[in-house]
Parts: sequence; structure tokens; C-alpha cells
Amino acid sequence: MSQPDLLRFEEQAWGSGFLHLAGVDEAGRGPLAGPVVAAAVSFSPEHIRACAGTTYDALNDSKKLSAICREHYYEILQADEAVEIGVGIVEAEEIDRINILRATHHAMAEALEVIQPQFALIDGLPVDGLPCPSQSIVKGDSKSLSIAAASVIAKVTRDRLMSEYDTLYPCYGFADHNGYGTPAHLTALKEHGPSPIHRRSFRPVAELDQLDFL
Repeated sequence: MSQPDLLRFEEQAWGSGFLHLAGVDEAGRGPLAGPVVAAAVSFSPEHIRACAGTTYDALNDSKKLSAICREHYYEILQADEAVEIGVGIVEAEEIDRINILRATHHAMAEALEVIQPQFALIDGLPVDGLPCPSQSIVKGDSKSLSIAAASVIAKVTRDRLMSEYDTLYPCYGFADHNGYGTPAHLTALKEHGPSPIHRRSFRPVAELDQLDFL
């Protein structure tokens, strides 16, 4: 898919008068440990039209990019003065309290509050409670350049947080698996029990911790 194709949802929103538009995506819904992170990224129409085929020529869904490429685009986006970025983070304790779906939506709302766009393009299914009107796009991170940018910001932000947690709780290998339920992670859980950043409402952790969340 060419980059001009990745602007079709943006062009529709801009054509409807929503010039301050943000793409929104999250990282970390599935892991057994750590926060869920959402990002909102806003480009001006003129800037992204000019840069789509140059600066951001290979920007796409973060899952389709190598770690090196994600870091590359993360640094470019952060340094680009014409780009607005908001990040929302909900930690494991809150995820356990309100559930992962609501926590994800809260993180998205927090990210949008930072940059306060007129309209948002959201990856996935419809989201209630956002501070602006929105359009949800299934697999939007591979269909919208704004959402793709948000996916990179969210993913790299979360990966860096998990690397920091790895220094605090080195026996779990968070820097390697980012909290996902890999065999090595499950083995560490059985050996050491849950850490303070494990999601105790998630089945493998709840079972090991002998907590009646489910």
C-alpha cells in the first residue's frame, strides 16, 4: 500500500472540516505485566501531505516494522515540530481494578486530552468516552498514517517502560518479552511469583497468585 493510500481517512476528515485530526492506537492490551499505553498523533494536512512520501515513506503499523525501524520513526516523530503527540498510560493496578478494555479506553482518552484534537481516527472498534468525535477503523494502523504513527509512539513508549521495569525486577526478563506470556515469562512467574507490575486479574497470574479474580 502506498503512503498516499494511507491518507484517505485523513483526507475524508479534513474534507469534513476537521483540520486538527489525531490518529490513536494502543500497545499492551495482552501482556501479563506492565501498563497499557495509548498514543495520539496529529499532523497538519499540509505537513503530512508533503512528508508522506519522504520523511514518513515507510511508516506503517508498528507490528510490521522492525525494532530498529520503530525507534527510527519514534525519534523522527518526537523531533518533528509540526507533529503533536499525546500519551496516556494506565498501570497494572488500575487495569486490575477496572478491566483491560476500560483501561485501554481511559489511556486513549488521556492521550487525546494532551493535544485536544477536533476529531480522532481510532484503531479497532468504537470507543466510548473520548473527549472528541471519532471514527474507528479495524486494522487502522495499516490503513491510516496518523494511526500508524500513534502505534509506533505507543509501542516504543511501552517497550522502554518495560526495559525500565526490567532493571527493577530482573528475574522476569521484561526487556525480552515486554510482559507477554512467553514460556520464559511463565517459568519465571512459577519460580518467583507475581511482581508488583503483574496484572493479577489475568488468568495465569491469578492462578499462580491464588487470587479469586476470575
